[in-house]
Amino acid sequence: MIKPNSTIYLASSSPQRVALLKQIGIIFEQVNVDVPEVLGANEACDDYICRLAVDKAQAAMVGRVDSDAVFIGADTVILIKGQILEKPTDELDARNMLLQLSGKTHNVKTAVAVCNNKNCEVIVQSNQVVMGKIDNHDITAYWQTGEPHNKAGAYGIQGIGAQFITHIEGSYSGIMGLPIYETVQLLKHFGVKCL
Repeated sequence: MIKPNSTIYLASSSPQRVALLKQIGIIFEQVNVDVPEVLGANEACDDYICRLAVDKAQAAMVGRVDSDAVFIGADTVILIKGQILEKPTDELDARNMLLQLSGKTHNVKTAVAVCNNKNCEVIVQSNQVVMGKIDNHDITAYWQTGEPHNKAGAYGIQGIGAQFITHIEGSYSGIMGLPIYETVQLLKHFGVKCL
């Protein structure tokens, strides 16, 4: 395990983001934050996810006085034909999302923000994902596994949903919700030694 020279806080309840940071051996504390994910009127996709990533990192800062602390926030969305797909509200919403993605290429965008008490930097990482054809029976069975309930676009590439994906172009960790390369580069900008 890597003991960074600063305390690192991950502002996320996502088990995938936790696993990805652990995968590269960084020691951190997880902070669950409550930031409303509401798209503003005429807000562009990249602006939206950057705002949410920064808001999450800054929400984790509240009440913490460690001047060397570094906070990571992230947000992931699916973008298809200009439409943003977030987490489904129910089974019907998930079904509509998955039928939209079926047999098509979509974009998975993740914004990562790293902040301290003086500065905040954010980057957007983008990936192309091709989903094979799926039918209503597949969707019903998949919904019943519980996996799509809290996933952007109603699927998880790191789990059962991988069986629907025919091709990816980009960062696997970015599609999961925390692009490791970009996150490490941002942490280095804040003086965090990751190796």
